[in-house]
Amino acid sequence: MSRVAKKPIALPKGVELNIQADSISVKGAKGTLSIARPEGVDVSVEDGTAVLSPREPSHMAITGTMRAILANMVHGVSEGFERKLELVGVGYRASMQGKDLNLSLGFSHPVVFATPDGISITTPTQTEIVVSGADKQRVGQVAAKIRGYRPPEPYKGKGVKYAGENIIRKEAKKA
Repeated sequence: MSRVAKKPIALPKGVELNIQADSISVKGAKGTLSIARPEGVDVSVEDGTAVLSPREPSHMAITGTMRAILANMVHGVSEGFERKLELVGVGYRASMQGKDLNLSLGFSHPVVFATPDGISITTPTQTEIVVSGADKQRVGQVAAKIRGYRPPEPYKGKGVKYAGENIIRKEAKKA
């Protein structure tokens, strides 16, 4: 039985939750997000909090999932999400050219990544990338796509890694 589904979602000031027959949308300072409304889940707004309840006991699992997704949407439109990436390696650099991210990752050519809508990418230094936006899933997907161009290798740790990620190193071959 899901305990997550029973917890109400606090709606901060400036965040609106609109419930239609087929979708739920959340509007805030950072933008608007919407999701299709699943069968078997009732959503109601009561004095600044959103409460989810299953129509039948067998729908408790999807109710917990919907509660987690809606809580992430509320957090995203009010505060936003961000992922930090670090470039490790000699000559590995990142820079913004308009809306495109230009990466030098040791290939014979530069890697150009077009910034998708709803996502903002900044480069505070040449070896740092900050991906931010309102949708948690899209921010994580864009960060994973950038990391996928050159994932960290296990011998020297060179590549694009998440900030705070611990790379497990292998020992070099012995003679």
